[in-house]
Amino acid sequence: MHNPTAMIAMGGNSLSPKGETGTIQQQFAHTRETLEGISHFIDRNYNLCINHGNGPQVGNELLRMDLTHDQVPPLPLGVCVAGTQGTIGYMIQQSLQNKLRDMEVDREVVTLVTQVIVYENDPTIQVPTKFVGPRYTETEIKLLAGKFGWTVKEQEPGQWRRVVSSPMPEYIMHGKSIKALVDRGTIVIATGGGGIPVYNNDSRHLEGMDAVIDKDYTAAKLGRIIRAEELWIITDVEHIYRNFGTLKQEPIREMTRSEAKKHYENGEYQKGSIGPKIKAAMHFL
Repeated sequence: MHNPTAMIAMGGNSLSPKGETGTIQQQFAHTRETLEGISHFIDRNYNLCINHGNGPQVGNELLRMDLTHDQVPPLPLGVCVAGTQGTIGYMIQQSLQNKLRDMEVDREVVTLVTQVIVYENDPTIQVPTKFVGPRYTETEIKLLAGKFGWTVKEQEPGQWRRVVSSPMPEYIMHGKSIKALVDRGTIVIATGGGGIPVYNNDSRHLEGMDAVIDKDYTAAKLGRIIRAEELWIITDVEHIYRNFGTLKQEPIREMTRSEAKKHYENGEYQKGSIGPKIKAAMHFL
């Protein structure tokens, strides 16, 4: 009997939504809430692979580095991404293991540290678009940007965040191993935070890069590798909207790939936020 396969992308904001301080207790609580929907897939014997975002979490790590740089050696962004793979992966893995026990289901859950190759000369590296860290007022963020040299951008009216480079994922390391685990029924948490960004140097050795790869596009790419029939992107908002932020704003409940492509090319979806999710869905299809 063929078991269907689903690729699930959990948003970092769904684990640490705006309006909260993002304590570890809050993040665990939101992780458990988010995983409630996983029961649907487990009851139906889906093979599952999960990845997650890390925008709020990796931004907090960078802020921690800035605030303590004169006391402890700071870590570069790429290493911070690796760290969030461990912390967020641990939260998801433990919460899901407990959920499986409650359901009396005997399945293993593993978290994999996953590197993703990007192009060193990807032009998007020079134009930071990925929102990370807490939200600030314009006054607050101007002070922080001036003090720490941040690149910042307004995400929503009156809400500003730091932005970092977000190159496209080109090749997912360990894809065959991930697929082998998924095919045998293991629930795999991989490519957290979009994957640890690395590139091939002149000696064909891997080098880290200071960036945050968009996790949704990585999820779409990984979904194709594991031959998933379904891609689910979990966010902290109810809908994607047409004419977002205007008086004509209306929710989009379903649309075709051609409709999504049209709206994407017309610039209707915000870069670093909803835009990559639409692009990821189109790539998966």
